[in-house]
Amino acid sequence: MSVQPQSRFVVVTGGPGAGKTTLIEQLRRERFACAPEGGRAIIQDQVAIGGEALPWRDAGLFAELMLGWDLRSYRHTTEYGAAGNTPVFFDRGVVDVIGYLRLMRLPVPPHLHAAAQRFRYDRRVFVAPHWPEIYRRDDDRRQTPEEAERTFHACVAAYTDYGYEPVLLPRAGVAERARFVLDAIGHGTQKTR
Repeated sequence: MSVQPQSRFVVVTGGPGAGKTTLIEQLRRERFACAPEGGRAIIQDQVAIGGEALPWRDAGLFAELMLGWDLRSYRHTTEYGAAGNTPVFFDRGVVDVIGYLRLMRLPVPPHLHAAAQRFRYDRRVFVAPHWPEIYRRDDDRRQTPEEAERTFHACVAAYTDYGYEPVLLPRAGVAERARFVLDAIGHGTQKTR
């Protein structure tokens, strides 16, 4: 299967607790198709079943489950997603897994490099910068603020290395962030579906 770059597949990335998911939820409320992040769901599922694929138990296995989630989201969106030129917003993408492994100082396996080369998104990737004033830890998000900031930098570096153009989101309210993204991709003046 040959996967072509999908200019309508728009990634929102960044460190944890920087407002990515809140932005994705806003875009979904505005009736855009969105693919949710896998990390939190994987953590919750693994905790519920006593699994080992947790960042604090087996970071490599956790990364493999995130890769599987991201590939399934990409395939599902390709096969069943929005039609035409309507954008689809992804809460993280395949390259985030590479950033995560680098952050954890783990090797990036060849199959993950191949996935990042094959399953492409719009060249512009929107990055939520670390925002200490809104960052909160919880049962699933255990990173310190310093780790969250390092995650932000790892995401930017990974996407840059794979030929993407990181675009920093403003530290602003969710409605303003949504307008910023929609204007940047040329959907700011169009009515949502």
